Amino acid sequence: MSTKSKKSKMIRGTKRLFLCYIPLAIFLLWFLFPLYWMIITSIKPSLELAKLTNPLFIDYPTLEHYQGLLYDSDFKYWFSNSLIVGAASTLLAIVVSCLAAYPIARLKFKGRWLFSRGILFSYLIPRTIIFLPLFSIVQRLRLTDTRLGLILTYLTFMIPFCTWLLIGYFRAIPLELEECALIDGASRFKILKDIIFPISLPGIATATIFSFTLSWNEFLYPLVFNTTSKMQVVPVGISFLITGDLIEWGQIMAAGTLFTLPMIFVYYLIQGYIEEGMTAGAVKG
Repeated sequence: MSTKSKKSKMIRGTKRLFLCYIPLAIFLLWFLFPLYWMIITSIKPSLELAKLTNPLFIDYPTLEHYQGLLYDSDFKYWFSNSLIVGAASTLLAIVVSCLAAYPIARLKFKGRWLFSRGILFSYLIPRTIIFLPLFSIVQRLRLTDTRLGLILTYLTFMIPFCTWLLIGYFRAIPLELEECALIDGASRFKILKDIIFPISLPGIATATIFSFTLSWNEFLYPLVFNTTSKMQVVPVGISFLITGDLIEWGQIMAAGTLFTLPMIFVYYLIQGYIEEGMTAGAVKG
C-alpha cells in the first residue's frame, strides 16, 4: 500500500472517529448517566447518601431502600395497578384503533378526511383542558378510585394516537392483496383478520408499545381521579414518598428503578418490530 493511500485511509478513520463514534459516545453517556445515577442511589446506604462524599460510586451496597419500599409503603399496589391499567387500556386501544384505522385507510365514504383529521386534533388537545369534564363524567358514573375509571379515561388519548399511527401503516400495505381476497369472496372483516392483521404486526407492535408507554407514565389522570393510596399508580405513588421536608431519595430511586425495568424489557423484546413499523408507517400519510 502506498504512502498516499495509507494517509487517505488514516484521514477517513479520523473523520469517522470525530463525526461518528465520539458523538455517539457522548449521546449514549448523556442518556445512560441518569439511569446509572438512579440505580447507584437506590443501593446506597442512607449514611452514604447523607455524606455525599463519593456520589458516582458506592462503597457498601445495600437493599434497605428496596425493602422499605416493598414492605413499608403501598408500592406493590401501585405497581399492580399500573400493570393492570396499562395492559387493559392498551389492549382496548389497539382493538378499537385497528377497527377505526382500517376503514379510514381503505374505504371511501363521505366525511372520511374530516373524520381522520378530527382524530388527530382530538389527540393534540392538551389533557389539562379536558380532565375537568372527564372528572365530572367519571364521578357521575361512580368510577372514581377504580381501575376501570382510569382505563376508560386513558382511552381518550390512546385511541386517537394509535388510530392515526395505524392509518399510515395500513395505507402502506399493497391494495392488490385485498382486491384478490375480495374477488375470492372474502368479507372485509375476514380480510382484516387474516390478511391485514398479520402483515400489520410490526405497526401494531409499534402502536402497542407507544400506547403502553403513554399509560405507564400517566400522572395527571390518576392524581385527579383516585384519592386513596392503594388505588394509585406508580408515578403518583412515588410522590407519596415525599413527606414534608423529608425526601426518601433511596426509596424514590428504588421505585424509579423497578418502574423502569419492565419498559426496558418490553422495548428490548420488540425493538425490531418498532423499527420496521415506524419505517413502513411513514411511507404514506
